[in-house]
Formats: sequence, structure tokens, C-alpha cells
Amino acid sequence: MVWIIFLLLVFALLALDLGVFHKKNEKVTLKASLAWTAVWVIFALMFGGVIYWMYDLNIMGVNKQDMDPVTAMIDYYTGYVIEESLSLDNIFVMAMIFKYFKIQDKFQHNILFWGILGAVFFRMGMILVGTAFVEHFSWAMYIFGAILLFSAFKMIKEGEETEDFESSFAVKVLQKIYPINWSIQDGRYLAKIDGRKVATPLLACLVVIEFSDILFAVDSIPAIFSVTTDSFIVFTSNIFAILGLRNLYFFLANMLDKFRYMKYSLIFVLMFVGFKMIFAHFIHFPSLVSLAVIVLSLGLGILASLSGSKSKAVNDGKPN
Repeated sequence: MVWIIFLLLVFALLALDLGVFHKKNEKVTLKASLAWTAVWVIFALMFGGVIYWMYDLNIMGVNKQDMDPVTAMIDYYTGYVIEESLSLDNIFVMAMIFKYFKIQDKFQHNILFWGILGAVFFRMGMILVGTAFVEHFSWAMYIFGAILLFSAFKMIKEGEETEDFESSFAVKVLQKIYPINWSIQDGRYLAKIDGRKVATPLLACLVVIEFSDILFAVDSIPAIFSVTTDSFIVFTSNIFAILGLRNLYFFLANMLDKFRYMKYSLIFVLMFVGFKMIFAHFIHFPSLVSLAVIVLSLGLGILASLSGSKSKAVNDGKPN
């Protein structure tokens, strides 16, 4: 029941977002994206208080592990910060996808809305499977830890090359269902041409974004299991993080080059939680320590990026 109530809350917020505040297809301004990012962050922080209340009183039997309510709240915040930080890499990929499919700015918010709606269901299924895996197999944490370390090393070796999304697995699957007419850019996902239903670049873009989110979830969901195995805390922290991802994208999309050192912070976070999971049976990190380490890493990445951008701007302004 508690899961159903939470999902109803999420759908109500999303319906309010699309049905009231973003009814028209229009470009999201920097000011609006910053304001909405703040709104979603406030919602997420407030829900931490709800987690404390629910686990303190064991509302609807949610506290199955008899967790201390303070620990439950800190675990929720830690999971939220981990997921939000790992979503930064997803933002880089989304920017590449929009650019590749030549999606106009005014259609991007709608695509991300439906993408995140699909992500809610995909991630719920992955979290339930992951929780069962961890509960039934003691060596599951080693597997998840290895996945995170592999992701960290893969990120180290990644270059800046542009991917051919048109030949991706997701687009090939879509083409087997509907032929794609790449010339239609009018806001529709499906159109009829000569009596035949075809997909548009918007639908192809949505499918690729949805598929990329599933791949990113393979990294982010195991990372949260390094904090807690409580499925409700894992799910709620994960969902609140991706709910704010759309507006965070519009805020950061034009400033991605200014955060080039954040990549190293993300690599450190992946390696930290990866090793934490592998050595979980030997070394215990208190939830507050994990939260502090992750926040400090991200803070240093932001400061280094901003400092580097400022130095570059100064040097570029110097006469030759």
C-alpha cells in the first residue's frame, strides 16, 4: 500500500507539471529551469522528513528491518545524492542525443517527461529484482561492487567521440515496429504518411533516451544498495533524483563544458561505493560518513571545474 501511495504522489506531481505548468511546447529558460530544479530539490529534502516519520512510527509496516528513523533518513539522503550525482553523466548523454536527432528546444521537455515516466516503472522493477537478489544471495554485493568498479574504469577510458545513435539497438528495435520518417519535426511522436503510420525523430529520440536510462540504472541502482538494502528507501531516493533530472538538464545543458572536472568526482564516487560494497563484510562505513565523503567529492569537483573555467576565461581574454 505504501508503494501505491508513493506512486500516486509521483504521478500527481508529474501530471501537475505537464498538465498545468508545461502545457505548451516551448523552450525552457535558464531562470525557469533553475526555479523548477529548486522546487524538486525542496520536495526531495522534505520527503526525508516523511521517511523519518514513517520509519519512526512504522507506518503501514514500512520499517521491516526495524531501522532507526535517523539512519533511515540519512540513508535516503545519501541514496538521493548518489543518484543525483550519477545522473550528471546521464545529462551529458541526453545533450548528445538531442543534438544528434536535431530536436528543437521547445520539444525537449515533453520528451524528457515521457522518458522519466517510463524510467519510474523500469527502475521500480530493477529495484525489486535487485532487492530480492541481495536478500537471497550473500555474494550479490560483490557482483554489484564489481559492476561499479567496471563502470568507473570504463568512464576513465571514455573519449569524446560522438556515438551513431541512428544505428543503435534501440532505434533498430523501433524500426521493426514503425518505419522512421526523419524529416518530421512538428512535435508528433507518430504520424500518418500516405495512410501508413510512421515514427518521427521525436519517438526515436525518446526510445534512445529510455534505453540509455536503463543502462545508467545498471550503475546507479547497485550504488544505492551500497547504502541500504531497504527497497522503499532505494526506490524513493532514486525516483526523487530522476524527477528533478529534466529541469537540472535544462539548467546545465548550456554549461556542460564548465563542469569538465565533475567526471573525476563521479569516477571517485563509483569507485568509493564499489569498494565499499566489496568490503562490506569486513569494514562498516556509517551512513553519515558515506554521505560526507560523497558530498565532499562532488563539492571538490564543482570547485575545480568552476576554478578551471574562470582561469580559462582569464587566459582567453589576455592579448597575444
